Amino acid sequence: MPVRESSVTRPRLAPLYLAGFTTAFGAHGIAAALGAETGDIGWTLLAFGLTLALYDLAEVLLKPVFGALSDRIGVRPVIVGGLLAFAAFSVVGALLPGTVGLIVARFGQGAAASAFSPASSSAVARLTDDSSRGRYFGRYGSWKSLGYALGPLIGAVLVAWSGLPALFWALAALGLAAAGWVLLAVPSVPVLPRRRVTLADLGRELTAPGFLLPTLVLAASTGALAVAVGFLPLLGRQLGIGTIGSMALVTVLAVCSSVAQPLVGAWHDRGRMPVRAGAAGGLALIAVGVALAAAAAFAASVSWFAIAGLVASALLVGAGVGMATPVAFSYLAASTPADRMGRTMGSAELGRELGDAGGPLVAGAVGAASVPGVGLAVVAGLTAGAGVFAAVGLRRR
Repeated sequence: MPVRESSVTRPRLAPLYLAGFTTAFGAHGIAAALGAETGDIGWTLLAFGLTLALYDLAEVLLKPVFGALSDRIGVRPVIVGGLLAFAAFSVVGALLPGTVGLIVARFGQGAAASAFSPASSSAVARLTDDSSRGRYFGRYGSWKSLGYALGPLIGAVLVAWSGLPALFWALAALGLAAAGWVLLAVPSVPVLPRRRVTLADLGRELTAPGFLLPTLVLAASTGALAVAVGFLPLLGRQLGIGTIGSMALVTVLAVCSSVAQPLVGAWHDRGRMPVRAGAAGGLALIAVGVALAAAAAFAASVSWFAIAGLVASALLVGAGVGMATPVAFSYLAASTPADRMGRTMGSAELGRELGDAGGPLVAGAVGAASVPGVGLAVVAGLTAGAGVFAAVGLRRR
């Protein structure tokens, strides 16, 4: 008998929010800490960059695999196993100092997150119905945004207190706590009979508008978010607002996204935020926000106008991500048969990872060939273009 949303209470889904927070905290907390510790470790810039990329590389390779596995054996075993593996590789990072230990820990954490991240999204989709799915996806995304925002701050405090091993120990404890909570509190989701899938079937699934368009929205919003998180502090320092002020821009963005996502999700459930309006409107806000950052990059001198543009950029990008993300996930879940929810969520998460990597690459490559403002303007244009596709292709619901 399928689990209906009416039987689902908030505490039963709260462990999934902690799992989302864990993967975001692990990605950004470790990345920031490695940046601070690179001089002590003695890495070259290339080795540093490759080690940072290992987490994302593992996610790109393995998210669809573990998503499909969750359809076969159930979401809860994949979530719990992934969180336990995340904790184990965090212990490796704590006990094995030096380059080799960090490389193993970083790749292992990414591989583990590849298991519990799409499985958690699938669980949210399976444990809710159309009347509540947007609200719960909004809450899940909100906690991930908090992980992105608080990860570097908590990581910096732990590293300053007792070095990089302290951060790895904290992540290990967080992974163990989340695994135990999921095991005890998250309802079991039944494994459904699955038909045999050929490569042709998979190709049709991945090119169907019900998958392609919401995944495009997620990839575009995530790519622009990654650009904003990287470039806003850079532009802030260039405009003389200091390191703390520059990092505060990212915090404003993340908090705005965290507040917006559950609100927009609830509005979507009540019919006050159609998927087309949420997706296209969110991408429009993001495009305007990135365009404001581009305008600030073109500023000839430091001015309050340019600084105000950066603050407005952080607010608009955060609000746009908070608007587009829950409606896109809700639409994706509603368009996907339950027996392949894990595979679909894994593939959608892969799209987000490609956007996360592609956005900064586009902005950096174009900016290096010209000036940073042009790179940001190109990202703003691409985001607006994705919004047009969403407005045209997504049905009103």
